[in-house]
Amino acid sequence: MSHGEEDKENSVVVEKVGGRSSITSCLSRYPIKFISPKKVGPSNIDAVWVYILNYGGGIVSGDHISCKFSVGDACTMVLTTQGSTKVYKSVGSKCSHQILEARVGSNALLAIIPDPVTCFSTARYYQKQVFTVSSDSNLVIVDWITSGRHESGEKWDFDLYRSTNNIFFDDGQPLFLDTMLLEKDSFGRVKEHMLDYQVIAMIVLLGPKMQFIQNLVQDNVKRIMTEQLQNPSAALSHQKSKADFFMTKPSLVASCSVFGPKKIGLIVRVASVTTESVYKFLRHQLAPLEPMIGVPPYRNNG
Repeated sequence: MSHGEEDKENSVVVEKVGGRSSITSCLSRYPIKFISPKKVGPSNIDAVWVYILNYGGGIVSGDHISCKFSVGDACTMVLTTQGSTKVYKSVGSKCSHQILEARVGSNALLAIIPDPVTCFSTARYYQKQVFTVSSDSNLVIVDWITSGRHESGEKWDFDLYRSTNNIFFDDGQPLFLDTMLLEKDSFGRVKEHMLDYQVIAMIVLLGPKMQFIQNLVQDNVKRIMTEQLQNPSAALSHQKSKADFFMTKPSLVASCSVFGPKKIGLIVRVASVTTESVYKFLRHQLAPLEPMIGVPPYRNNG
């Protein structure tokens, strides 16, 4: 590999070409690769799909990965994965880093809908995603993590997981700043704090094209939690009484809150005892994206 190739930055640029969203630049280097299928969904849907793949099937201890994405005015781009992102065991307390920067143009849509991150025992992982948007940009972010390799008996056994999502207007004003930190203390009590929940997820919906979906999601979350907390027979049919129900934690909990000027953004937080139930939740809540991106998110998962 030449020195010039080593200096290449992982990046994708999407612009209008002939009236359609098109990739005009795509550069990637080890340890990741970008793949963009020529057709995802009906041909009349104007959307570019990009899959991010990790060589070796995951992120290795000490990896430093940086990606940049640019979605031009009135363009649509979907960034996703082909499976969960595995973060392998830390070697010598080395931390793996993945940094994503994205600029979303006017009336454009960027949807980041990956599978979850799964950290192996002792793994140390830091992820940061920074977005720059216009007042009428549209953004979907799904950021989620499982407790680990259940089949190997690992549940919240990693040493460090930190995920930051920051959104700024193009004039530099902050719109949304969020960090989730899970760190094993000297007593290893991450598992205790999580109780029986095995998946933590965050969904961000931003922009004028997302308003309809935001309203639907808020109504759905309200209904789900009302059923869980006030109608135990519907939520957990095997429970014998209300007393039994309230002694048992709901299998999935969710909350919503709006943010930004004129409430242009919505954040949804979810905790669940199974990965499958979160896939189901995401499929249902994000199904209205289909006319914009070509296919329903997570249609083949869970």
